[in-house]
Amino acid sequence: MYIHEQEGWPDFGWDQLRIADLLAEARYLQGRLLGHMGALGFQLKEEATLRTLTQDVIKTSEIEGEQLEYEQVRSSLAKRLGIDIKTFSHTGRNVDGIVEIMLDATQNYDIPLTTKRLFNWHAALFPTGRNGMQFITVGKWRDKKSGVMQVVSGPMGHEKVHYEAPAYNRLAKEMSCFIKWYNSKSKIDPVIKSALAHFWFVTIHPFDDGNGRIGRALADMMLARCEKTVQRFYSMSAQIQKERKEYYNILENSQKNTMDITIWIEWYLNCFKRAVELSEQTLEVVLVKARFWERHAEDSLNERQKTIINRLLDGFDGKLNSSKWAKICKCSQDTALRDINDLVNRQILDKDYAGGRSTSYTLHTGS
Repeated sequence: MYIHEQEGWPDFGWDQLRIADLLAEARYLQGRLLGHMGALGFQLKEEATLRTLTQDVIKTSEIEGEQLEYEQVRSSLAKRLGIDIKTFSHTGRNVDGIVEIMLDATQNYDIPLTTKRLFNWHAALFPTGRNGMQFITVGKWRDKKSGVMQVVSGPMGHEKVHYEAPAYNRLAKEMSCFIKWYNSKSKIDPVIKSALAHFWFVTIHPFDDGNGRIGRALADMMLARCEKTVQRFYSMSAQIQKERKEYYNILENSQKNTMDITIWIEWYLNCFKRAVELSEQTLEVVLVKARFWERHAEDSLNERQKTIINRLLDGFDGKLNSSKWAKICKCSQDTALRDINDLVNRQILDKDYAGGRSTSYTLHTGS
């Protein structure tokens, strides 16, 4: 029997004493982080928010098996946030769609949730009306033609059913109840309410596809309401992606259990704590980047050099060589080498000595 078939659904319960210390620790870490970030200047907070939201968008998609390009996501976010990142990448509709959802959730957190808003999010997520090669119902609840909504794994003919959602004819009532609760004032701690919102939404599973991404956006929106700020300094989706196997196991166990979802709330709070703790790394990267540009404020660098240096400061994927430089900056190999040699001579880049095309470059640690 699934949880939505239990008597009392959706009146969730949990062991308050069991989670009390964990919740107190999570809230303490959250408050400390917001205090640290609040002491930063506007530009540093802006950069931290851009980094965090970029991770959020990339990782919430990765959880569902979709790989998005870092620069496309960062460019799409920067354009919509009005942040000047010097060079912008062309972005596809799949990137812009999930970016719009995350920004609406975190920047407009105080606007009430509505059915229309959820439909708009879903339509943004699937602008072509397809999930891969398959047509899906977009911008409305799944209907009769969607059939039974099951979460399955394994090869065709040997599938394992992990979960079966409520039937389509229950969705209007179920979602009306959920939205009313989501918008209501509550004595429940808002971090706990974030955990409940995510679990409740993905358990209803109201759409043909995209429920996980929208459920995580709803959780982020509740956290933004809790913190009363549009600035984001930690990524729950990035941490969930790291713990993806446990995430799905806890969801499945809780959806097949009683109305007591203590184990889900415990896991969510621990995941939240780890996400907040890891945000210290984001802060360090932002500060390193700021200090670098302060030291080199008087250096005359061209736009290609600034672009690559920012890539290196953000965490370049793999090793930088002249071929990658030419490809990223859309310039000739000769131009790339001139740019690189100029930075090496200024001791901004260090050169390894592999030789030839295998020669790679890193930022000079002493600069």
